[in-house]
Amino acid sequence: MAVHWTLGCDAADPHLLAAFWAAALEYEPEPGFDDPDGASIIDPLGIGPAIGWLRVPEGKQAKNRLHIDIRVAGDGPWDLVERARLIRAKVPQLVRLGATVVREERDGDVLSHVVMLDPEGNEFCVA
Repeated sequence: MAVHWTLGCDAADPHLLAAFWAAALEYEPEPGFDDPDGASIIDPLGIGPAIGWLRVPEGKQAKNRLHIDIRVAGDGPWDLVERARLIRAKVPQLVRLGATVVREERDGDVLSHVVMLDPEGNEFCVA
């Protein structure tokens, strides 16, 4: 059996990022985790890792060395045209939640992924 793990993240506003990522990933707040300086979300099916945020005083300084990618087509095999359609459907949802589009990347003529920023400026991709 694999080891269970949590992705730990820094944030200026842990609850803002927890709410954004819970909606983006279809996660839910972790029951019993009630801390004004921290927030945690979990996969309601218990499959994916928990993700937690702790308040830190310093702001983001550079590009993330680790980031979350949202895989809209699951684990594949992928029909590239269908995946591009799913990406184009997901991106506006994330923008409404507070994300920003940075750029689109292509494999030839087909959209491969969209680079975005979460509400605190952390990079992530929708692929």
